[in-house]
Amino acid sequence: MKEKGNGLVAAVGAAGLALTLAVGVGAWAAGHYTNRTQTVTVAGAQTASSSGASISPEVAAGAHVFVQFACAQCHGPQGQGGVSPYVPSLSTVGKQLTAAQLRQIIDHGLGASANPKRPYMPVWGAVISTRQVGELVSYIRAGLPQVATATPPEVPRDQGDAVAGSVLYVLDGCINCHGPNGLGGVPNPQAPDKTVPPLTGVAFRKQFDAKAIVAIIRSGSVIGKAPIVSMPHWGGIISDRDMRGLVAYLKTLK
Repeated sequence: MKEKGNGLVAAVGAAGLALTLAVGVGAWAAGHYTNRTQTVTVAGAQTASSSGASISPEVAAGAHVFVQFACAQCHGPQGQGGVSPYVPSLSTVGKQLTAAQLRQIIDHGLGASANPKRPYMPVWGAVISTRQVGELVSYIRAGLPQVATATPPEVPRDQGDAVAGSVLYVLDGCINCHGPNGLGGVPNPQAPDKTVPPLTGVAFRKQFDAKAIVAIIRSGSVIGKAPIVSMPHWGGIISDRDMRGLVAYLKTLK
């Protein structure tokens, strides 16, 4: 973590790229929902949807990026929405926004909110590579087809909070900004130490007890615009049960 005001920056964040399209895309896409999906079998130079349409490897890769950066945690599986009334479906975004507009939103974020129950679009330009952004944009513009194996990990609910939390740390995208085992090291160019803070160590333990960790995850930290990585509001997305799991997992780290 960093200072308390922007501690856990991008925490659990990352959301995920999930949040990465939240308020920004909402300006164009809120209220547009559809249940149309395509099933894709990934193999070879091209893949094919259930309708017979060919799907490029770039689109298939974008489906995996969508999962890796926890987009589904806010925008729903395949971007179908339904998670929060303040986070739009992405089903029609590919037809409404240009590739350049989508890149701008992902890299630079959009909007800020003092209400932790209304997610905003965080800055992701320093975390997600240019290639990954391109793949994600291609996936969205292709209509977010279903791709084999591009599925979020299942959270075990019968093995204790810490085990559930270890999976949630990946599912919610925390690992993308705070690193494996919360060791940090992801660049945050305009931060004092130039990196996203770790979630381990003596300094972290002294500054953040369980209550403080939950509070900062819920409220997020709006610290500027690109290239500063910002932590999204998770208060309206992550349940109390999952909060307990994340805290329990962080307590197991070095």
